Amino acid sequence: MERILVLNGPNLNLLGERDSTHYGTKTLAEINEELDGKASELGVELVLYQSNHEGDLIDKIHSERKRCRGIIINAGALTHYSYAIRDALEAIALPVIEVHVSDITRREEWRRESVISPIARGVVIGKGWIGYIEALEELVSYLRGGAGKD
Repeated sequence: MERILVLNGPNLNLLGERDSTHYGTKTLAEINEELDGKASELGVELVLYQSNHEGDLIDKIHSERKRCRGIIINAGALTHYSYAIRDALEAIALPVIEVHVSDITRREEWRRESVISPIARGVVIGKGWIGYIEALEELVSYLRGGAGKD
């Protein structure tokens, strides 16, 4: 069975408590439950991981690089400046789909640029929690020979 790593960065453990106008009301546990359900439908296994620490996220990328076939990542604020996470993702050469619950292109100036997007196969922005489902479907389609970003 194909394994996919789903990474969530800093403060995403507070989904459901944070500003609902940007982040909705679902908790990360609820999103993970929805993702697990969709993964079952698609016949894939998920490795779900959240950390508030950049190094922990990098260590997880490294440790799963030979066990997983792709990565879905919402790096939170690290999206905008963590070249270390970008380098880790680029080094392992797995397909990456970047996800953001809120529309980072319409938020504060510092949130508008992602250092991860240029190396991602796809980016899902501003679709709320359902963006994770879309990212999973897109990644699984790509892994199985479907269309995707070139």
